[in-house]
Amino acid sequence: MPLSLADFDYTLPPGLIAQAPLPERTASRLLVVDGGRLEDRRFADLPGLLRAGDLLVFNDTRVLHARLHGIKDSGGRVEVLIERPVGRHEALAQVRASHAPWPGSRLRLEGKLEVQVVAREGGFFLLRFPGPEDLVDLLDRHGKLPLPPYIRRSAEEEDEARYQTVYARDRGSVAAPTAGLHFDEALMSALRTQGVELAWLTLHVGAGTFQPVRVDALVHHRMHRERYVIPADTVAALAAARARGGRVVAVGTTTLRALEAAAQEGEVLAGPGETELFILPGFRFRTADALVTNFHLPKSTLLMLVSAFGGMENLRRAYAHAVAERYRFFSYGDAMFLHKDHEI
Repeated sequence: MPLSLADFDYTLPPGLIAQAPLPERTASRLLVVDGGRLEDRRFADLPGLLRAGDLLVFNDTRVLHARLHGIKDSGGRVEVLIERPVGRHEALAQVRASHAPWPGSRLRLEGKLEVQVVAREGGFFLLRFPGPEDLVDLLDRHGKLPLPPYIRRSAEEEDEARYQTVYARDRGSVAAPTAGLHFDEALMSALRTQGVELAWLTLHVGAGTFQPVRVDALVHHRMHRERYVIPADTVAALAAARARGGRVVAVGTTTLRALEAAAQEGEVLAGPGETELFILPGFRFRTADALVTNFHLPKSTLLMLVSAFGGMENLRRAYAHAVAERYRFFSYGDAMFLHKDHEI
């Protein structure tokens, strides 16, 4: 039967949604899911789940200061969330206001930036920012870190570090690749010492990652487009891991999505690309043997992806177990080490 939105719903007590990070990155819990087998561990136990020759692949994107507040020409308040830069001075953005701004109008953001509304493109607005300064630098100086909507507070100084991975490099995301938030330098050093290889790619997470799925028949859903880059060194590391019999472990759904997008013709291809790949149960995975991931929102495309990777029934049991055992959910929450379903 065709999959529907209701197939990916579950009941989550609001008190399990993590509102702040734990004092230590590696202090979170880790639920190991291997088919129907569940095991409660700590994230610091991750080296014990890996062996020499395995390859971890990370997303090294860095979160932009993508949230800005201001007023329209009319004086009405607006909140702008950058979706993605599309040049040195322009960006696609979500604009929240009592009445949507018209193309040709202006927004005064953070009391100083005179921003022109160029056009409307579906649910987004094309905005042109002033002056010679590069847009990304402008955002870093004037914008605010965009915590997810389910975190019911404004970003604080602690979030500047904790809502970035320790290996974040390439600025361009409006949401963190949250599976990577559990890693610190000491853990990564321990993995290297153990003989586990590390590799990186970049996928810039767009604001569309938080957009709800608005159709019940999932065949009609269309994903937001995201940019990625797969370095040639990472492609070589993937091939070397396979040749030596090591496992490939994707750190985060964004990493797995980028790898699968780059492998649609068979082998993972190096270079830049854009993807709107929508992964549902039945998808044939080509690139990874296991996935490190956080717990995802009900009815979300990320929950659909992990259900495709680990098996729908396995994920239902795992999420029910996590709720019963009071795991912490979403961006600042706990993690899973998810083996690919043996039947895929």
